[in-house]
Amino acid sequence: MKRACLTVMLGLSLACAEPVTITDADGNKVTVQDSSRVVTLGGPITEIVYALGVGNRVIAADTSSTFPAAAQALPKVGYQRSLSAEGIIALKPTLVIGTTEAGPPSTLAQLRAAGLNVLILPAEYTPEGTRAKISALGKVFGREAKAAEINMGIDRDLAKAANLAARFKVRPKVMFIYARGPQLVQISGTGTAADAMISLGGGVNAVRGVQGYKPLTPEAAVTAAPDVILMLSGGLESLGGVDGVLKLPGLAQTPAGRNRRVVALDDLYLLGFGPRLGRAVQDLTLRLHPELAR
Repeated sequence: MKRACLTVMLGLSLACAEPVTITDADGNKVTVQDSSRVVTLGGPITEIVYALGVGNRVIAADTSSTFPAAAQALPKVGYQRSLSAEGIIALKPTLVIGTTEAGPPSTLAQLRAAGLNVLILPAEYTPEGTRAKISALGKVFGREAKAAEINMGIDRDLAKAANLAARFKVRPKVMFIYARGPQLVQISGTGTAADAMISLGGGVNAVRGVQGYKPLTPEAAVTAAPDVILMLSGGLESLGGVDGVLKLPGLAQTPAGRNRRVVALDDLYLLGFGPRLGRAVQDLTLRLHPELAR
């Protein structure tokens, strides 16, 4: 059987791996023969690769790949949802890995047409989906044992979060706001990573009857009447902190606004559904339920 080998910069040793076959998001079989030069698309994919201990194989990543710190120094190929094929092809990667959030589809088609091996995994906002991504990449890189260890850690942390959740009787209504300055402010309905995290953290999405994201309006804020406003740290900063948030249309008239209950967590940590998922759920549970700290 043909073997794919990766030179490891430790003495003159060679690390070799048999080709592995992974089922991608479309149900197609993708055979990986060489994972020595990898481009990662999406912060969660990059974070998983580093957590598996093979971050040294990543030659470039997309701009959402901000964790761990080493990933920030990587050459960037653009944002995962609006990629250009030329820059990626020029890097001559042996493998491009992303999720169904990566695109557009025409760019992925160009990469494949250029002869690049492209593996696209499902972007599922569930613990099961997270574990599946980690297991798949553990197989790709010959790190199955490490992948299993990471997944067991996620399970332990989620169990701790569930034990916390068992202590509260009320699930607060939570409105997730995505902001990049006052001119770009949206709220999350169902079918998003934010919606999934609100549920995992013991809250109820205050925005009902909406799929995906929609612009914030005074009517939407008052109708939702959230007890808590949930945001990304970068979004909160872009609005000038809590005072800036409460200047947005209608928010000052909500229970969350009157009580200044704004919770913010790091972007990738909160919405990444990566190796830190269990800890993020624990953190969010405690933030949504301050009574647990008493």
